[in-house]
Amino acid sequence: MTATILEFVIVLAAILLGARQGGLAIGYWGGLGLVLLAVIFGVTPTAPPVDVMLIIMAVCMSAAAMDAAGGLEFLVRIAARIIRSNPKYVSIIAPLVGFFLTFFSGTGNLIFAIHPVIYEVAYSAGVRPERPMASATVAAQIGITACPISAATAALLGLFAAYGHAEVTLSSILMVTFPACLIGVLAASFIYMFWGKELKDDPEYQRRLKAGLVEPPEAISDQPLPKGAKLSVGIFLLGVFLIVLTGFFPELRTIHGKPVSMSLVIEMVMLAGAALMVAFCHVNLDVASKSPTLRAGVVSVGAIFGIAWLADSFIGANKGFFMELAGDLAAQAPWLFAFVLFFMSALLTSQGATTRAIMPLGLTLGIPVPLMIAMFSAVNGLFFLPITGPALSAVSFDRSGTTKIGKYILNHSFQIPGIVMVVVSVVVAMLLTQLGL
Repeated sequence: MTATILEFVIVLAAILLGARQGGLAIGYWGGLGLVLLAVIFGVTPTAPPVDVMLIIMAVCMSAAAMDAAGGLEFLVRIAARIIRSNPKYVSIIAPLVGFFLTFFSGTGNLIFAIHPVIYEVAYSAGVRPERPMASATVAAQIGITACPISAATAALLGLFAAYGHAEVTLSSILMVTFPACLIGVLAASFIYMFWGKELKDDPEYQRRLKAGLVEPPEAISDQPLPKGAKLSVGIFLLGVFLIVLTGFFPELRTIHGKPVSMSLVIEMVMLAGAALMVAFCHVNLDVASKSPTLRAGVVSVGAIFGIAWLADSFIGANKGFFMELAGDLAAQAPWLFAFVLFFMSALLTSQGATTRAIMPLGLTLGIPVPLMIAMFSAVNGLFFLPITGPALSAVSFDRSGTTKIGKYILNHSFQIPGIVMVVVSVVVAMLLTQLGL
């Protein structure tokens, strides 16, 4: 028991130090933590989460090619047009745009590109920017558990197969998580429409305005798009469609009588799509290799490599203790496992890492598969600590000062919409599973 507590202190210290410094640091500290566990406590490292990392890299490599071809700029302009279509309802439209950008791209990093658009529309319409900025940022995270090509979804599907539940398909998961997450986003967006003082009555905004710290928002570029921009988006979305199709119909990915795993399908299709973009969309490979999307992917992979490996090894070494603890929890009420997923995701800052490290506990405990699927959305607790890139980006882009991190850290702009989205998503998912969907 004492050794477990000391090991947990090392794990927690690695997470907090890494989260404080951000970026690759969380991976570095995770690696050091693993070395300390191995040397001091004799913990045998588990296998690193290779599939999760490769999925992220494959998707980001494909998105980087699309970015170099001008495709991301094309998507941003579409998103901007949608958001600007009705400025008064930007607090609902922006989160929906963020959700669907993640659904189609497999990564929540595209929210970075539309933060300036959201701020511009909200500020110009006199809407408190905090409302759409915060809710859209969290909605982009929630979209991960509704996305067919996200690393978290693929990891969950792989775990079901590994634990003898091959009957669970991609459609089994998405038929529950997609509507549940979408309803969660809509519910939080509607509630947050009325959050906080109106912009004209906000004292911090008025202070900044008088001090000359608030400037007019920058306009989105209207320069002509590169020739291959639209085609690159078409190729990327075709890849997403093919992945969804093979997920819904496993026979389409069956070779010699055995289905190819969805992880491999995602990796192959994304890389193949990138190759087609290079062939037909005038992709500048030097630009693609320096793309912000690819850099963000590398940072995500580095973070998951260290911290998920550390967490997985720690849990593996103390499986008996955690089985007993989680077993008592599950015996009282299996749905309480959702809280475990939520708080671990807040610490690990990755849906994929949380799924890979924590979900096996629930499966080992024998929590029913439908309930495990319903609780999947609980891994979206990244917003709880405002230390992620999207959260910090939203704060920095909102020059009105309404989107903020509070004095006590936890009282920040993302907390209310995030909690509402996760709670509603999990509750709706549980209702859907009870209905047999």
